[in-house]
Amino acid sequence: MLPELLVGFVVTLLMVAGILIMLGPNATRIIRRIRAIRRPASVPSVFQAAKPREVVPPGLNPKTQRVLVAAARLTNWLRAHAQEDLSRELRSAAGRITSNEAAGLYAMQTVLRRLRSLTLDDRSAQDRLKELTNELRTAVQDRFEQLELLPFRRP
Repeated sequence: MLPELLVGFVVTLLMVAGILIMLGPNATRIIRRIRAIRRPASVPSVFQAAKPREVVPPGLNPKTQRVLVAAARLTNWLRAHAQEDLSRELRSAAGRITSNEAAGLYAMQTVLRRLRSLTLDDRSAQDRLKELTNELRTAVQDRFEQLELLPFRRP
């Protein structure tokens, strides 16, 4: 029994050495790659709910993406400053842009009109609101002009 185990061990050792010799100088690189492969920290369970993935519409125009990014910034800022209603309307308009861009842009313009009348007590917050609103307004106007929906007057 013991000699058989010893012979099996020696045979295995010789086979591994032979494989390493055949691989040659690339053996160290291959061994590093094998070590770099790690098992996942947790195996996903069949009963776990899948994490929701953000669905980004494929092939959005860059100017439309700019509108959506500016809207997201303003939405987050409004939510942080207790303006939930305006934030919700802005999110709704941004969602509408992904399905019907013209209707979404018109809805965005309506929300921008409502934002124009919003006043805050803090001077720095009011300045930041104006800055974010102007960023969104220029992005919306650029997209309007590109789609030739409305003639815009430049101030």
